[in-house]
Amino acid sequence: MNRFIFFLMLIFVSIEMWAITGAEILSKLDKQMEIKTDITAKTKITQQKGDSVKIIECIYYRRDSDDSFLIIMTSPEVEKGNGYLKVGDNFWMYKRNTRTFQHINRDESIAGTDAKSGDLEKRKMSELYKVSVEGGKEKVSEEMLGKIPVYKVEVVAKVEDVTYPKQILWIHRDNFLVLKVQSFSLSGTLMQSAYYLKYTEIDKRFVPLQQIFIDEFEKGNKTIVELSGISFEKIPDYVFTKAYLENLSK
Repeated sequence: MNRFIFFLMLIFVSIEMWAITGAEILSKLDKQMEIKTDITAKTKITQQKGDSVKIIECIYYRRDSDDSFLIIMTSPEVEKGNGYLKVGDNFWMYKRNTRTFQHINRDESIAGTDAKSGDLEKRKMSELYKVSVEGGKEKVSEEMLGKIPVYKVEVVAKVEDVTYPKQILWIHRDNFLVLKVQSFSLSGTLMQSAYYLKYTEIDKRFVPLQQIFIDEFEKGNKTIVELSGISFEKIPDYVFTKAYLENLSK
């Protein structure tokens, strides 16, 4: 065999052996996004449906240690006092006018916007999804997203309780932050595109400050989620309770 060809083959094999795997990419993404402290933040949700624009403001409490969160709406007046609570595997939507709690799924929209309840969870990507395989190879590629070098990774759900059974992720090659996500239904229909436009770094971990969720099924609809006034003070256990949410709504 020609020595030059043999040398090229050795290089190719070495690259294949040392190439990062899809599982490693997801693991690094999880590590970057893992926040070990509690978070309280003001949240602004801007919903655009055609020419109509609706702005919702709320306070968002989250505890990553057990993946609990509580949302209480502060404006507009028609939404004020409504809220959402997740504890363990339970999701509830609270309505101030009827003072009732209703169990909801992860695909429930937040106040009629394109942001889903499941979008606010911080469960590890590597626990929910596995990398798709085709022809014995993972569906992972190196691409450019605009001018940014990314890994494009296709994943499918390995648990049943996810909002979308299939997603395609564009993950920054340098810092392993997700920049874009396309989410698909079981039939393969593109349902939503999400863009993560701005992050802040705290204690070597990252929190997305601005996200855009585009409804690909009903064209023209999109939701912008923005966080501000972030606090990492410990949140008392009683905050993640129905009683506390009811009391906030009075």
